[in-house]
Amino acid sequence: MSALFNFQSLLQVILLLICTCTYLHSTAPALLDNRKSGAWGVFWKFARIGERLSPYVAIGCFVMAFNILSS
Repeated sequence: MSALFNFQSLLQVILLLICTCTYLHSTAPALLDNRKSGAWGVFWKFARIGERLSPYVAIGCFVMAFNILSS
């Protein structure tokens, strides 16, 4: 089943994108710039969400990990 049709898988993909984009932005800031358009601009927005909402993203990652381990 595709991640688009399974809500738990969709949340996993979104959390992984947020964490990956935040890490890439912290290591190579020129790679994800706010002036880019298209997919790179969306990845920059994911990085911004990860930077500003990092405690909530971390809690979401822990909840998702325990959910995966328990199933």
